[in-house]
Amino acid sequence: MRLFFLSILLSFYSFTQTTQHDEIFDIISKIDAENIKKDIITLSSFGTRHTLSDTLSHSRGIGAARRWIKKEFESISNKCANCLDVKYQKNYFQADGRRLTRNVWINNVMAIQWGQKYPNRFVIMSGDIDSRVSDPNDFKSDSPGANDNASGMAGTIEAARVLSKYKFDNTIMYVGLSGEEQGLFGGKGLAEYAKENNWEIIGVLNNDMIGNIEGTNGVIDNKSFRIFSEPVPGNESEGSRSSRRFFGGEIDGNSRQLARFIHNATKTYIPDLKPNLIYRLDRFGRGGHHRPFNDLGYAGVRIMESNENYNRQHQDIRVENGIKYGDVIEGVNFDYAKKLTQVNAICLALLGWSPPPPTGLRIGGIVEPSTKFIWNKDENDDIVGYKIYWRETTSPVWQYEKKIDKKNFYVLKDVIIDNYLFGISSINNNGFESIQKFPSGIFR
Repeated sequence: MRLFFLSILLSFYSFTQTTQHDEIFDIISKIDAENIKKDIITLSSFGTRHTLSDTLSHSRGIGAARRWIKKEFESISNKCANCLDVKYQKNYFQADGRRLTRNVWINNVMAIQWGQKYPNRFVIMSGDIDSRVSDPNDFKSDSPGANDNASGMAGTIEAARVLSKYKFDNTIMYVGLSGEEQGLFGGKGLAEYAKENNWEIIGVLNNDMIGNIEGTNGVIDNKSFRIFSEPVPGNESEGSRSSRRFFGGEIDGNSRQLARFIHNATKTYIPDLKPNLIYRLDRFGRGGHHRPFNDLGYAGVRIMESNENYNRQHQDIRVENGIKYGDVIEGVNFDYAKKLTQVNAICLALLGWSPPPPTGLRIGGIVEPSTKFIWNKDENDDIVGYKIYWRETTSPVWQYEKKIDKKNFYVLKDVIIDNYLFGISSINNNGFESIQKFPSGIFR
C-alpha cells in the first residue's frame, strides 16, 4: 500500500529530463577527430615536454611546446576577431628536493573567452602540457606523452576552436597547465592566481588522458569514461563537517554536483556514451590537476578514459619480453578522444550559458510531511524560474524534478525531508540551467 501511495505521489512530479538545445548538437557536430590527431602528433614531436626540459630550443622541450600551444590559441583568436585573451600565467617554484631538482618557472598557457554578462564567473577546461618517462626526474630522454597528456591538451585546443565561434554569458578559459608530473605545480599556481583575483569558478574540467581505449589487461572500451570527483570541498570548515552528521550532504559538495551535471549532459546529448561517476578525488592514491583547485574550495573534476594502459604510462620507450612500453602515438584512439572532447565542449557551453545559482539556500521540514525551501530573492531579470531536484539518499543522480516560477520560497508537498536529498537550480530566459545548489543551512 505504501509503495502504491508513493507511486501516485511521485506521478505529480516529473522524472528528471533536461531540455535539449539545438546549439549543443551543433557544437557536437563540429568537434573534429582529425584536428585532435594533428595536435597530438605535433605535441608528441617535441621529444620531451618534461617540466625541467629545454626551454630555448625551437623544436624540443617544454619551452617549444608551450610556445606552440600559445601560437595555436592565438591563431584561433585571430579567426574570431581576437575573441580570446591569450597569455602565459607564470609561477616560480623553488627546488623541493624531490621532483623539482632546481628552481624553475612553471608557465601555464591561458586562452580566456570573456563572458558577455558575468565576466568574473569562470568555467575552465584544462589539459597538461608536460610529460615524463619511468624516472620522474629524467628530463632528457624521449617522452612523447601522446596520451598522457597530449590527448587532453589537444582536446582543450579543439574545444577552443569550436566554442570560440559562439558568445557566452560566463567566461570560458582553455588552459594548458605545466608541472603536473612534478607535483601539480601549474594547477597550484593558477588556483592561487584565481583566488588572489577573486574569480568565481563555476567548475574546472581537468582532462588527463582521454585517448586510450585498451587496458593493460586487454579489455577494450570506447563507449564509457570516468568522472572523478571529491565528495565535499577539501577546505570545508569544522562547522560544516559537524552539521553533516545531522543533516546529510556527505556526497553533495560542489565538485560532486559538477560531476552530476556532466553526467546528465552526457546522457542527454551523447546517449551512446556512458559516463561513470567515480566517488573519489582521483585514481586510488594518485592525483591530477583539479586537486589544487579543490584544495581551495573550487569545484573541479577529472575527466578521463575508463581503461588505463600502464605499459604506455610513465614508461621509458622500450620492448621487454615482447611487450612494447612507452606513451607513443600508436596508443591513442583519436575517435575516442573526440568523444571526450565533445563531452567537455557541451559542458563548457551549457555552463557558459548558465545563470548564477540561487544563493543563501536553506531547507526546512523537520517533523513535517513536506519539505520547504527558502533562498535569497533574486533581482536578476535574466532568471525566470527555478527547478527543484531530489533523489533517494542512495541514488548517485537526481531522480525527480519540479519546475517553479520565480520566487524565493517553496513548499514541496508530501515529499518528506528525511527520505531524500535536494538541490535547486536557476533557469534563465533561454532555458539554460545552473548547476544544482545543495542547501547550505536549515530553517524551521
